Amino acid sequence: MPDSLSNTPLHQLTIAELLDGLTQKHFSSEELTQHYLARIDRLDSNYNSYITVTAERALEAARAADNARTENKAGQLAGIPIAHKDIFCTNGVRTSCASKMLDNFVPPYDAHIVTKFAQAGAVCLGKTNMDEFAMGSSNETSFYGAVKNPWSTDCVPGGSSGGSAAAIAAQLCVAATGTDTGGSIRQPAALCGLTGLKPTYGRVSRYGMIAFASSLDQGGPMTRTAHDAALLLNVMAGFDERDSTSAQNAVPDYTATLNNSLEGLRIGLPKEYFGEGLSPEIEKAVQAAIKEFEKLGATVKEISLPNTELAVPCYYVIAPAEASANLSRFDGVRYGYRCENPKDLFDLYTRTRAEGFGDEVKRRILIGTYALSAGYYDAYYRKAQQVRRLIKQDFVDAFKEVDVIAGPTTPNPAFKLGAISDPVTMYLEDIYTIAVNLAGLPALSIPAGFMQNKPVGLQLIGNYFAEAQLLNIGHQYQTVTDWHKHTAPNIE
Repeated sequence: MPDSLSNTPLHQLTIAELLDGLTQKHFSSEELTQHYLARIDRLDSNYNSYITVTAERALEAARAADNARTENKAGQLAGIPIAHKDIFCTNGVRTSCASKMLDNFVPPYDAHIVTKFAQAGAVCLGKTNMDEFAMGSSNETSFYGAVKNPWSTDCVPGGSSGGSAAAIAAQLCVAATGTDTGGSIRQPAALCGLTGLKPTYGRVSRYGMIAFASSLDQGGPMTRTAHDAALLLNVMAGFDERDSTSAQNAVPDYTATLNNSLEGLRIGLPKEYFGEGLSPEIEKAVQAAIKEFEKLGATVKEISLPNTELAVPCYYVIAPAEASANLSRFDGVRYGYRCENPKDLFDLYTRTRAEGFGDEVKRRILIGTYALSAGYYDAYYRKAQQVRRLIKQDFVDAFKEVDVIAGPTTPNPAFKLGAISDPVTMYLEDIYTIAVNLAGLPALSIPAGFMQNKPVGLQLIGNYFAEAQLLNIGHQYQTVTDWHKHTAPNIE
């Protein structure tokens, strides 16, 4: 570890720096894990970022990582303390999806990525808070209460992976997993000043990830830096025969190309991303970031994604329709919440679901059921799928002209808790992220400045399976800027 970092508190180090420190034996994984657990115990009441903390398991895993390192058998992330979004099943540990419906659910198996991280030697500190069943953009729909943004605790951290974002921003873990159905990794990453990657659909297995909208959901890493995101994606990515949508494409070493030159890179700026609804200060920050890429050798041109305005209505037909089907399994019969003293089977179903689901989940189930019902399927669901194809074609056409598409991650910075009560207004906070999921593309959000002392995110959208290129671009930007090094005020 460089002398300049020798006196840096452990919780301020990146994964790359922690791995170096562990290798050089400046500290042990057990010491590192105890350090983080102590911080969670002391500070998380300010943020509500964790639902479950697995202290005993974490220390056991840390000791195993230390032994493996001693025996020269250490995995890629041996001893690194991370957290998992509470949508990933964990054997023997409650997996709630932040819902009353699954408050008592303890899975008998691990999600694929949970297994992969365990095999790599990572230490799981616990399960992070989230919007209920990943339905939300503010982390206010959780059964366990809203998560608070460490940059301003009266503001939202974004959603649905808000607990993961807040835990990293508050330095209560060095990295975390998230899921992204319409922006749920990138949006909270932007609002909390982090790096968040939504991989290509199928790049990361969905096995053991509780489904919201199966054709849109994708797990990914949330970290402080692009380098750290590459280290996590090296572990997460790959084919899994238990997921029928898992891609069989070879997995590169995502760290190998981080230092590639950006000379000649063609960046497209969609004119639809810089119009009405975008905060002028965020636009200014994004344009300043583009200037940095030009200094690094990239060229920039305006492009058009003409069906952008159709992304939100399209998404909010398809996603609720898939949610309606996926959440039908929660009926009080096999597992999860069950109402007390049901009179008959109909009463069991209706009261269990009425009492077990929160308002936003019920709203989306109702919308989805309606869109799939006889007489409305063609008018809504089929039409939305046709529009989805047009949105995908916009990107296919754009990537004939450019290598990557850049723009804002969100139209506004973090807003006050409780400030948005209208669901449609809330849905519009995802205007720049939703189309990426509809098309199945990879996208990266990185810190690119501040607005009213709140972080601003820059979104980079890549072609299919171009995660290595996105991480390279993000890393090069982070070598010439320091936005990713800023920490939330009042962090102890």
